[in-house]
Amino acid sequence: MSWVYLLLAGLTEIGWPVGLKMAQSGCSKILGIAMAIGFMAVSGTLLWLAQKEIPMGTAYAVWTGIGASGTFLLGIWFYGDPTSLLRYMGVLLIILGVVVLKFAH
Repeated sequence: MSWVYLLLAGLTEIGWPVGLKMAQSGCSKILGIAMAIGFMAVSGTLLWLAQKEIPMGTAYAVWTGIGASGTFLLGIWFYGDPTSLLRYMGVLLIILGVVVLKFAH
């Protein structure tokens, strides 16, 4: 169950940078900040639950890897962030590192 918590923690980790991005527009500033705080709380709680059985370093690396990769993709898809083959390769390396950590556990 700890790995499920960790996966969900990583996915909810994506929500707070999106909330902060939303907060940059005048009409959704309060909603964006509230969304960021809510996702931070949920993500942190799920990470805490995951760390009961998964070593802290592994859990943190997987959590941030999922969050960084997901945020990268959402930034490209919804916010027009720049993209290149090298940027995609960098994210692929993050994902591969997360997979290695999972199997090395």
